[in-house]
This record gives sequence, structure tokens and C-alpha cells, in this order.
Amino acid sequence: MNTGASLATLGLPPLVQIGFVVRDLKSSMQQYERLYGPWQHFDGSVPAATYRGRSADVKLDIAIGHSGPLEIELIQWVSGESPHREFIERGREGMHHVQYRVDDADGWINRLEPLGYRPIWYKRWCADTTFAYLERPGDPLIVEFLEMPAGGPGTGGRT
Repeated sequence: MNTGASLATLGLPPLVQIGFVVRDLKSSMQQYERLYGPWQHFDGSVPAATYRGRSADVKLDIAIGHSGPLEIELIQWVSGESPHREFIERGREGMHHVQYRVDDADGWINRLEPLGYRPIWYKRWCADTTFAYLERPGDPLIVEFLEMPAGGPGTGGRT
């Protein structure tokens, strides 16, 4: 692992989202309505993503709110396989990932590899829309890259 570099020195764009995995989405939306609402609530299911080297489907229930320009994403795992399921099965709830919007998700995956980050969940929705979750040993926080055209849909299938 390259000890001279860090996320802070790679020139990442500003953070655009903090994702929280919750056990009860409706209760969490009510609890945080005054801080981050109003919420945009939608089905965040992802079919046939590459999850830990194999194809997997997941059903997620998602709400997006804001703190200024920062998105606050609440995610309830419903069924299937994803990092959200792992998080809940480990008895955890709360901050799960941070998201960066990038022009080249695959390029950023390669740039983070020397820091020990490996993609664990990946989906190319179409030619210009991709998401990737990356983790590294000993670090509980996941890094997400979202590649999507500016002005794209508010949620664009991302999680």
C-alpha cells in the first residue's frame, strides 16, 4: 500500500453525499425531517450489479434529503445482496458511505487501488452512468464513486 498518498492528496472533487443505512426508513425519515427534509422517497433496487465478484440483485428503500448542497441518503435494505445487507447483518446502523461525483469512475477506482481500496459493488447502468462502492481493510467507511452526466436525474439509480 502506498503510504505517501491519501484520499486528501488525490484531488477528489467535493463530497456530494453521505449515506446512512437504517433499519426503519419511515421512522428515520420522521426523526430527521427537520434536519434534512423534505425527503425524496423511492425504490432504490439495483438488478444485476457486480457484488464481490458475482452478479447480485438487491431491493433497497431510499430517501434523499439535504443539508445545504450535501445529499443525505437514508437506505433501508429490504432483500438481496449488497454492502447494505452486510452492514445490517453485522448489527450496525448509521453512517455507511461517502459519495463523490466523478467523470471517470473506473479511472478513480484505479487511482485508489494503491491506497488499498477495492471495488465491492459496481454497476454500469449505461455508457455514461456508473456507480462503484470501494472498501479497504480496517476501514469501516465505504467510498462511492458516481459517474453521471450533469443535470441527470436526481437519483439516477445511485445508492
